[in-house]
Amino acid sequence: MTVTTPATPITATPTIPHWRGNTPFAGTSTRTAPVYNPATGAVAKLVTLASAADVDTVVAAALAAFPGWRDSSQAKRQAVMFAFRELLNARKGELADILTAEHGKVTADALGEIARGLEVVEFALGMPHLTKGDYSENVSTGVDVYTLRQPLGVVGIISPFNFPAMVPLWFFPVAIAAGNTVVLKPSEKDPSAANWMAALFAEAGLPDGVFNVVHGDKEAVDALLVHPDVQSISFVGSTPIAKYIYETAAGHGKRVQALGGAKNHMLVLPDADLDLAADAAVNAGFGSAGERCMAISVIVAVEPVTDDLITKITERMSGLRVGDGLRGCDMGPLITEAHRDKVAGYIDVAAADGAEVVVDGRGVEVDGEASGFWLGPTLFDKVTVDSAVYIDEIFGPVLSIVRVDSYAEGLALINRSRYGNGTAIFTNDGGAARRFQNEVQVGMVGINVPIPVPVAYHSFGGWKDSLFGASKAYGPAGVDFFTREKAVTSRWLDPSHGGINLGFPQHD
Repeated sequence: MTVTTPATPITATPTIPHWRGNTPFAGTSTRTAPVYNPATGAVAKLVTLASAADVDTVVAAALAAFPGWRDSSQAKRQAVMFAFRELLNARKGELADILTAEHGKVTADALGEIARGLEVVEFALGMPHLTKGDYSENVSTGVDVYTLRQPLGVVGIISPFNFPAMVPLWFFPVAIAAGNTVVLKPSEKDPSAANWMAALFAEAGLPDGVFNVVHGDKEAVDALLVHPDVQSISFVGSTPIAKYIYETAAGHGKRVQALGGAKNHMLVLPDADLDLAADAAVNAGFGSAGERCMAISVIVAVEPVTDDLITKITERMSGLRVGDGLRGCDMGPLITEAHRDKVAGYIDVAAADGAEVVVDGRGVEVDGEASGFWLGPTLFDKVTVDSAVYIDEIFGPVLSIVRVDSYAEGLALINRSRYGNGTAIFTNDGGAARRFQNEVQVGMVGINVPIPVPVAYHSFGGWKDSLFGASKAYGPAGVDFFTREKAVTSRWLDPSHGGINLGFPQHD
């Protein structure tokens, strides 16, 4: 497939600024990066890339806003959060269009992303209850002990390109509702969603400086990681970067949530409903063009079901419509030309390593511009576990099938993976499912559910090289992360010891 050079000159496109103190902020850096429309291959915008000095300026605004927001009442914070929730729900179509234009995902995927983010906003509305302390009366004579949960201060969030709305929404509603101020560094590949949400928060009544956005690349990231006024870092991205984020930020005394990559397996037992399993494989493997850390990328099929399962999967793949996300298609383009080419390169790797290329996505017919960053759904069979196709996190619409002879062999295969983000089992045997959930070494498990992303009042996060640090995202773990406990031990002398006259009536 040929890709045409974008005709739009970069100098003619609008530039996305930072956001500081509830207003756009140009910054001092002259560096910019192109933002593409993946469905056309054209440069749609430029995004400003912050210098370390720009990061300092934005962090200073968040720091100045912190005392007032920390000391605001729970009622005020919740009123702002509720107003934000109502505005986001009413205008989610606007945000979905932004996601489609810059990421490429189809409208249905974009709206689904926003819906999952809204769940966290709604969870954060319960913050007065979630941050209640404990009280122990008379632990010693006249002595009481109680605990408070208080915000950290300025918190940094570094989010990935694949969910430019949902992943920030995993973090900032909890952080803000708990009384922190936020500096968000979104991906420079699709940055507009961050500014849109910041403007919406301002409309909801959020005070100046509580939610800020700084755009940039590694220079901006490194400035946040070492900044003395940033108390914590929340990150989602690839495993090598997650490890770097964790080590650098923790080395500078910060709390860190660093969620890394994945290679999610779906174990299909011989008693499974194969129609259900095939539907799940297609949805979980090719939704959002496979650009999600919870995508199923490996089907571990226990013989003798593999051939029948492949037939059902390929039938469903043939009906998928690939094209511009605004045209009612099932799957959109990949985020950039370079990423598309990298993912497509695994097709040759698979063939060279002896796998069977069942469906080659390079020849897909698309409903969109020929210059878009297209790759159709791709399916490999008989993938070997020493192939890069099996080992690497491909992050695209590529589904591999590994054949095994038993549940035990399939379980051992999953547990040997360096990643432990998500997994699923498809079976009609409750005992097998119960054993799997106990024995598999993965942080999130689905039973006949292909993408087991927990709801907002549980927490999201994996094991092994899929999570660095001890803290998962949102839910109870998010509340713990964005607050710290203070224990108070108090003694008050009884007024009879010479204190104030309480004015009670006296009977002589």
